[in-house]
Amino acid sequence: MDRFDAIRVLLAVVDSGSLSAGSRTLKAPLPTVSRKVAELERHLGANLIIRTSRHLQLTDAGRDFVDSARRIMAELEEAERHASGEYQVPRGVLTVTMPMEFGHRYVMPIALEFLNEYPEVSLNLISSDRALHLIDEQVDIAIRLGELADSSLYAVRAGEFRLLTCASPGYLELYGAPAHPNELREHLGVMFNKPSFFWTFGAGEERFEAVPRCRIEVNTAANCVSAACNGAGIARLFDYQVVDELSSGALVTILTDFGGEPQPIHIVYSRQGLLALKVRAFIDWVLPRLRESCASYKASENGLATQP
Repeated sequence: MDRFDAIRVLLAVVDSGSLSAGSRTLKAPLPTVSRKVAELERHLGANLIIRTSRHLQLTDAGRDFVDSARRIMAELEEAERHASGEYQVPRGVLTVTMPMEFGHRYVMPIALEFLNEYPEVSLNLISSDRALHLIDEQVDIAIRLGELADSSLYAVRAGEFRLLTCASPGYLELYGAPAHPNELREHLGVMFNKPSFFWTFGAGEERFEAVPRCRIEVNTAANCVSAACNGAGIARLFDYQVVDELSSGALVTILTDFGGEPQPIHIVYSRQGLLALKVRAFIDWVLPRLRESCASYKASENGLATQP
């Protein structure tokens, strides 16, 4: 029995929640996965998991063994990185996750420049609006928008973004501009999904909740921008999503006196032992350039004319 392979199979089964899910994760036949876990249990002389129809549970011995196994595998991976020279020269595959639209607009161009600078590093870029678990899903670096939940991860602030209320000049010419969030109920809106929520304005104790009448529902920012530019109604969008439209005058910001607090943009990474040079190199390369990009669209936003 290959004990390291059996441990790898066990950890995949535990992380996936069941034998069948583990087999899909490993892309291995279910009987093979089940056999390897059973062989490991026989080798140890202890039951590690309790199998049920829906999921599995770890026994007390299983929990202790899995905790130790994770440490062993982490040390093995670190030893392999040392041996391959990953701590002497930035090299190897670097997995980075980023929000879909923000990543496409701002991270991707910087990442492509990074590849030219570091020819021994290969990038695996994952665009997802879901916050991937860095350790469980083997991600090296994440670009995260918004406040971070408390965790053991390291984070470096790279910039900030704001939520803007926008409309086209044509819409404002027909219907006028609301002077207060309470006036939104008299206006048409471009909404994300069902308008079963309120838009929140202001900060601290000065907060207002309001929502316009839904004119059209969309599920992507691109469609929201398009609908708003064509006069379908008032929309709420992040500043980085409408830089070009605000610059060209296709959209105008309104209700600027009731803007909310800016939200942070972070580069997030885990650190267990030494930090691989490919991770440090990417952070050092991306951070100043991402800060420059954020400052650029913020400066563009501040320089635009707005409706009161």
